[in-house]
Order: sequence, then C-alpha cells, then structure tokens
Amino acid sequence: MPTAIHVAAPIAATSASSEKKTERNDLVSVALFSGIGLLISLVAILMGVQGVWY
Repeated sequence: MPTAIHVAAPIAATSASSEKKTERNDLVSVALFSGIGLLISLVAILMGVQGVWY
C-alpha cells in the first residue's frame, strides 16, 4: 500500500510580527511629535510669550 506524504506550505509568521512593529513605530512617531509639541507649548507659556495664545 503506497504512503502519501503531505507537505504543508509554511505559514509566514513575519507578516504578523512586521505588522506589530509597524504599529509600534507609528505609535512612537505620534508620541514623539505630541511630546515635542507639548514641550514647546510649556516653554512658551513659562517664558510668557504674548500674542500667540487667543
């Protein structure tokens, strides 16, 4: 009786991990941009910049 060998195609695990890395990189970019904006705003308020805030 002949025996059949079934070879399954490997599942690409890199797609899931690369999606997580991409999401993390996006989150880091947004967090840095927001943090820098908040820091600039705080410095401007502490230095008493007039005419910019309505």
